Amino acid sequence: MSYNKLTPEEERVIVYKGTEVPSSGKYYLNKEAGAYLCRRCDAPLFLSSDKFDSGTGWPSFDDAIEYAVRQIPDADGRRTEIVCANCGAHLGHVFFREGFTEKNVRHCVNSISLSFLPETKSSGVTQKAVFAGGCFWGVEYHFKKIQGVLSVTSGYTGGVIDNPSYKQVCTGTTGHAEAIEVEFDPAQVSYETLAKLFFEIHDPTQLNRQGPDSGTQYRSAVFYTDEEQKRVAEKLLDELRSNGYHVVTSIEKASTFWPAEEYHQDYYEKSGHQPYCHRYQKRF
Repeated sequence: MSYNKLTPEEERVIVYKGTEVPSSGKYYLNKEAGAYLCRRCDAPLFLSSDKFDSGTGWPSFDDAIEYAVRQIPDADGRRTEIVCANCGAHLGHVFFREGFTEKNVRHCVNSISLSFLPETKSSGVTQKAVFAGGCFWGVEYHFKKIQGVLSVTSGYTGGVIDNPSYKQVCTGTTGHAEAIEVEFDPAQVSYETLAKLFFEIHDPTQLNRQGPDSGTQYRSAVFYTDEEQKRVAEKLLDELRSNGYHVVTSIEKASTFWPAEEYHQDYYEKSGHQPYCHRYQKRF
Protein backbone atom coordinates (compact mmCIF):
# COMPACT_ATOMS: atom_id res chain seq x y z
CA MET A 1 0.00 0.00 0.00
CA SER A 2 1.41 3.41 -0.96
CA TYR A 3 0.98 6.37 1.39
CA ASN A 4 1.10 10.13 0.97
CA LYS A 5 4.30 11.78 2.15
CA LEU A 6 3.82 13.29 5.63
CA THR A 7 5.42 16.30 7.24
CA PRO A 8 7.22 15.72 10.56
CA GLU A 9 4.24 17.20 12.46
CA GLU A 10 1.76 15.03 10.54
CA GLU A 11 3.90 12.00 11.29
CA ARG A 12 3.96 12.90 15.00
CA VAL A 13 0.17 12.77 15.15
CA ILE A 14 -0.72 10.17 12.52
CA VAL A 15 2.03 7.61 13.08
CA TYR A 16 3.07 8.23 16.69
CA LYS A 17 -0.44 9.02 17.97
CA GLY A 18 0.14 12.59 19.04
CA THR A 19 -2.47 15.34 19.48
CA GLU A 20 -2.60 18.74 17.82
CA VAL A 21 -3.13 21.89 19.88
CA PRO A 22 -6.89 22.54 20.34
CA SER A 23 -8.45 25.16 18.05
CA SER A 24 -5.34 25.14 15.87
CA GLY A 25 -6.50 22.73 13.16
CA LYS A 26 -7.66 24.06 9.80
CA TYR A 27 -10.84 21.97 9.76
CA TYR A 28 -12.05 22.75 13.27
CA LEU A 29 -14.47 25.44 12.10
CA ASN A 30 -14.81 24.30 8.48
CA LYS A 31 -18.46 24.31 7.38
CA GLU A 32 -18.09 23.45 3.69
CA ALA A 33 -20.04 20.51 2.29
CA GLY A 34 -17.91 17.55 1.32
CA ALA A 35 -16.03 14.54 2.61
CA TYR A 36 -13.09 14.23 5.01
CA LEU A 37 -10.40 11.80 3.91
CA CYS A 38 -7.49 10.12 5.63
CA ARG A 39 -4.42 12.34 5.20
CA ARG A 40 -2.15 9.32 4.84
CA CYS A 41 -4.06 7.09 2.38
CA ASP A 42 -6.97 9.24 1.06
CA ALA A 43 -9.65 6.80 2.25
CA PRO A 44 -13.02 8.56 2.86
CA LEU A 45 -13.74 8.71 6.60
CA PHE A 46 -16.39 11.30 7.51
CA LEU A 47 -19.09 13.37 5.78
CA SER A 48 -19.67 17.08 6.43
CA SER A 49 -23.33 16.28 7.18
CA ASP A 50 -22.17 14.48 10.35
CA LYS A 51 -19.87 17.28 11.55
CA PHE A 52 -20.89 19.51 14.45
CA ASP A 53 -19.34 22.19 16.65
CA SER A 54 -18.61 20.60 20.01
CA GLY A 55 -16.69 23.60 21.34
CA THR A 56 -13.79 21.32 22.25
CA GLY A 57 -11.27 22.69 19.77
CA TRP A 58 -11.16 19.67 17.45
CA PRO A 59 -13.36 18.65 14.50
CA SER A 60 -16.24 16.54 15.80
CA PHE A 61 -18.44 14.05 13.95
CA ASP A 62 -21.37 12.10 15.37
CA ASP A 63 -21.00 9.39 12.72
CA ALA A 64 -18.39 7.94 10.37
CA ILE A 65 -18.66 6.39 6.92
CA GLU A 66 -19.53 2.73 7.43
CA TYR A 67 -16.46 0.52 7.99
CA ALA A 68 -14.09 3.48 7.41
CA VAL A 69 -13.05 4.00 11.03
CA ARG A 70 -11.88 1.35 13.49
CA GLN A 71 -12.13 1.64 17.28
CA ILE A 72 -9.43 0.18 19.53
CA PRO A 73 -8.82 0.48 23.30
CA ASP A 74 -6.41 3.32 24.03
CA ALA A 75 -3.09 2.60 25.70
CA ASP A 76 -4.19 4.72 28.68
CA GLY A 77 -6.91 2.16 29.46
CA ARG A 78 -9.62 4.83 29.67
CA ARG A 79 -10.35 6.10 26.19
CA THR A 80 -11.15 4.55 22.81
CA GLU A 81 -8.81 5.43 19.98
CA ILE A 82 -10.08 5.75 16.39
CA VAL A 83 -7.89 4.90 13.40
CA CYS A 84 -8.35 4.73 9.64
CA ALA A 85 -9.58 1.21 8.89
CA ASN A 86 -7.67 1.21 5.63
CA CYS A 87 -4.17 2.19 6.77
CA GLY A 88 -4.27 2.40 10.58
CA ALA A 89 -3.53 6.14 10.75
CA HIS A 90 -4.27 7.68 14.15
CA LEU A 91 -7.28 10.00 13.93
CA GLY A 92 -8.19 10.79 17.54
CA HIS A 93 -10.69 9.33 20.01
CA VAL A 94 -14.39 8.56 20.18
CA PHE A 95 -16.62 9.50 23.13
CA PHE A 96 -20.15 8.43 24.00
CA ARG A 97 -23.12 9.71 26.01
CA GLU A 98 -21.99 13.35 26.11
CA GLY A 99 -25.32 14.67 24.83
CA PHE A 100 -24.00 16.85 22.02
CA THR A 101 -26.30 15.36 19.35
CA GLU A 102 -29.14 12.86 19.14
CA LYS A 103 -26.68 10.13 18.16
CA ASN A 104 -24.79 10.79 21.41
CA VAL A 105 -21.42 10.05 19.79
CA ARG A 106 -18.42 12.33 19.24
CA HIS A 107 -15.54 11.33 17.00
CA CYS A 108 -12.91 13.81 18.15
CA VAL A 109 -10.45 14.07 15.25
CA ASN A 110 -7.18 15.88 14.68
CA SER A 111 -7.44 18.16 11.62
CA ILE A 112 -3.90 17.20 10.72
CA SER A 113 -5.04 13.59 10.25
CA LEU A 114 -7.50 14.67 7.57
CA SER A 115 -7.74 16.15 4.11
CA PHE A 116 -10.94 17.59 2.68
CA LEU A 117 -12.73 16.98 -0.61
CA PRO A 118 -15.33 19.69 -1.30
CA GLU A 119 -18.66 18.44 -2.58
CA THR A 120 -18.35 20.52 -5.72
CA LYS A 121 -14.95 19.06 -6.61
CA SER A 122 -15.57 16.32 -9.10
CA SER A 123 -13.64 14.99 -12.05
CA GLY A 124 -16.78 15.21 -14.17
CA VAL A 125 -15.88 11.73 -15.39
CA THR A 126 -17.41 8.59 -13.94
CA GLN A 127 -16.25 4.99 -14.10
CA LYS A 128 -17.95 1.65 -13.66
CA ALA A 129 -16.99 -1.47 -11.72
CA VAL A 130 -18.71 -4.86 -11.67
CA PHE A 131 -18.51 -7.33 -8.79
CA ALA A 132 -20.24 -10.64 -7.99
CA GLY A 133 -20.22 -12.01 -4.47
CA GLY A 134 -23.34 -14.01 -3.76
CA CYS A 135 -26.86 -12.59 -3.60
CA PHE A 136 -26.73 -9.16 -5.17
CA TRP A 137 -29.07 -7.69 -2.55
CA GLY A 138 -26.39 -7.72 0.14
CA VAL A 139 -23.55 -6.57 -2.11
CA GLU A 140 -25.64 -3.64 -3.34
CA TYR A 141 -26.56 -2.72 0.25
CA HIS A 142 -22.94 -2.19 1.29
CA PHE A 143 -21.75 -0.36 -1.83
CA LYS A 144 -24.56 2.19 -1.72
CA LYS A 145 -23.16 3.54 1.55
CA ILE A 146 -19.80 4.60 0.09
CA GLN A 147 -19.00 8.27 -0.55
CA GLY A 148 -18.26 8.73 -4.24
CA VAL A 149 -20.53 5.89 -5.38
CA LEU A 150 -23.16 7.48 -7.61
CA SER A 151 -25.36 4.47 -8.33
CA VAL A 152 -25.49 0.71 -7.79
CA THR A 153 -27.52 -1.60 -10.02
CA SER A 154 -28.23 -5.26 -9.35
CA GLY A 155 -28.12 -7.52 -12.36
CA TYR A 156 -26.61 -10.44 -14.21
CA THR A 157 -23.37 -10.84 -16.19
CA GLY A 158 -20.90 -13.43 -17.46
CA GLY A 159 -23.45 -15.69 -19.13
CA VAL A 160 -24.29 -17.03 -22.57
CA ILE A 161 -27.82 -15.72 -23.27
CA ASP A 162 -29.12 -12.19 -23.70
CA ASN A 163 -31.33 -10.41 -21.20
CA PRO A 164 -31.82 -13.36 -18.81
CA SER A 165 -34.56 -13.42 -16.21
CA TYR A 166 -34.05 -14.16 -12.53
CA LYS A 167 -35.78 -17.49 -13.02
CA GLN A 168 -33.40 -18.44 -15.80
CA VAL A 169 -30.29 -17.39 -13.87
CA CYS A 170 -31.46 -19.37 -10.83
CA THR A 171 -31.28 -22.59 -12.85
CA GLY A 172 -27.49 -22.20 -12.88
CA THR A 173 -27.40 -23.13 -16.58
CA THR A 174 -26.98 -19.70 -18.20
CA GLY A 175 -23.48 -19.02 -16.87
CA HIS A 176 -24.52 -15.69 -15.36
CA ALA A 177 -23.55 -14.48 -11.91
CA GLU A 178 -25.70 -12.27 -9.73
CA ALA A 179 -23.65 -9.07 -9.78
CA ILE A 180 -23.72 -5.35 -9.19
CA GLU A 181 -22.65 -2.55 -11.51
CA VAL A 182 -21.20 0.40 -9.58
CA GLU A 183 -20.95 3.85 -11.13
CA PHE A 184 -18.48 5.96 -9.17
CA ASP A 185 -16.56 9.24 -9.22
CA PRO A 186 -12.84 8.41 -9.22
CA ALA A 187 -12.11 11.86 -7.78
CA GLN A 188 -13.90 10.79 -4.60
CA VAL A 189 -13.25 7.06 -4.32
CA SER A 190 -10.71 4.83 -6.02
CA TYR A 191 -11.38 1.53 -7.75
CA GLU A 192 -8.97 -0.11 -5.31
CA THR A 193 -11.03 1.11 -2.34
CA LEU A 194 -14.16 -0.38 -3.90
CA ALA A 195 -12.41 -3.66 -4.71
CA LYS A 196 -11.13 -3.94 -1.14
CA LEU A 197 -14.66 -3.39 0.16
CA PHE A 198 -15.89 -6.14 -2.14
CA PHE A 199 -13.42 -8.64 -0.68
CA GLU A 200 -14.30 -7.60 2.88
CA ILE A 201 -18.11 -7.86 2.69
CA HIS A 202 -18.25 -11.42 1.37
CA ASP A 203 -16.24 -14.62 1.81
CA PRO A 204 -13.94 -14.99 -1.23
CA THR A 205 -12.91 -18.49 -0.11
CA GLN A 206 -16.33 -20.03 -0.81
CA LEU A 207 -16.61 -21.72 -4.21
CA ASN A 208 -19.88 -21.19 -6.10
CA ARG A 209 -21.77 -20.21 -2.98
CA GLN A 210 -22.18 -17.50 -0.38
CA GLY A 211 -23.73 -18.43 2.94
CA PRO A 212 -26.85 -20.52 2.32
CA ASP A 213 -26.99 -19.67 -1.40
CA SER A 214 -25.24 -22.16 -3.70
CA GLY A 215 -24.72 -22.44 -7.44
CA THR A 216 -22.45 -20.88 -10.06
CA GLN A 217 -24.73 -17.82 -10.13
CA TYR A 218 -23.48 -17.04 -6.60
CA ARG A 219 -19.77 -17.29 -7.50
CA SER A 220 -17.21 -14.76 -6.36
CA ALA A 221 -15.91 -12.79 -9.33
CA VAL A 222 -14.40 -9.46 -10.33
CA PHE A 223 -15.39 -8.37 -13.84
CA TYR A 224 -12.74 -5.90 -14.98
CA THR A 225 -13.50 -3.18 -17.54
CA ASP A 226 -9.88 -2.31 -18.36
CA GLU A 227 -6.34 -3.48 -17.72
CA GLU A 228 -5.87 -1.21 -14.70
CA GLN A 229 -8.86 -2.77 -12.93
CA LYS A 230 -7.46 -6.20 -13.76
CA ARG A 231 -4.07 -5.23 -12.32
CA VAL A 232 -5.65 -3.96 -9.08
CA ALA A 233 -7.81 -7.09 -8.70
CA GLU A 234 -4.83 -9.39 -9.23
CA LYS A 235 -2.75 -7.41 -6.74
CA LEU A 236 -5.46 -7.69 -4.07
CA LEU A 237 -5.83 -11.43 -4.69
CA ASP A 238 -2.08 -11.82 -4.14
CA GLU A 239 -2.33 -9.83 -0.88
CA LEU A 240 -5.20 -12.00 0.37
CA ARG A 241 -3.31 -15.19 -0.42
CA SER A 242 -0.24 -13.80 1.33
CA ASN A 243 -2.49 -13.19 4.34
CA GLY A 244 -3.44 -16.87 4.39
CA TYR A 245 -6.77 -16.84 2.53
CA HIS A 246 -7.48 -19.61 0.02
CA VAL A 247 -9.24 -17.28 -2.41
CA VAL A 248 -11.38 -18.74 -5.20
CA THR A 249 -12.52 -15.42 -6.70
CA SER A 250 -12.26 -15.41 -10.48
CA ILE A 251 -11.10 -12.38 -12.48
CA GLU A 252 -13.14 -12.17 -15.67
CA LYS A 253 -13.28 -9.65 -18.49
CA ALA A 254 -16.49 -7.63 -18.25
CA SER A 255 -19.20 -8.48 -20.75
CA THR A 256 -22.75 -7.19 -21.11
CA PHE A 257 -24.35 -6.33 -17.79
CA TRP A 258 -28.09 -7.00 -17.73
CA PRO A 259 -30.04 -5.08 -15.03
CA ALA A 260 -32.21 -7.33 -12.89
CA GLU A 261 -35.95 -6.96 -12.51
CA GLU A 262 -37.10 -3.80 -10.73
CA TYR A 263 -38.11 -5.60 -7.53
CA HIS A 264 -34.47 -6.60 -7.01
CA GLN A 265 -33.23 -3.00 -7.04
CA ASP A 266 -32.73 -1.38 -3.59
CA TYR A 267 -34.16 -4.55 -2.09
CA TYR A 268 -33.14 -4.02 1.53
CA GLU A 269 -34.12 -0.37 1.42
CA LYS A 270 -37.59 -1.37 0.22
CA SER A 271 -38.02 -4.33 2.55
CA GLY A 272 -36.48 -2.90 5.70
CA HIS A 273 -34.50 -6.11 6.19
CA GLN A 274 -30.75 -6.54 6.74
CA PRO A 275 -28.27 -8.60 4.67
CA TYR A 276 -28.30 -12.25 5.76
CA CYS A 277 -24.94 -13.38 4.40
CA HIS A 278 -22.90 -10.21 3.84
CA ARG A 279 -21.06 -8.61 6.72
CA TYR A 280 -17.83 -6.68 6.96
CA GLN A 281 -14.60 -8.46 7.93
CA LYS A 282 -11.23 -6.74 7.64
CA ARG A 283 -8.89 -8.83 5.47
CA PHE A 284 -6.12 -6.43 4.42
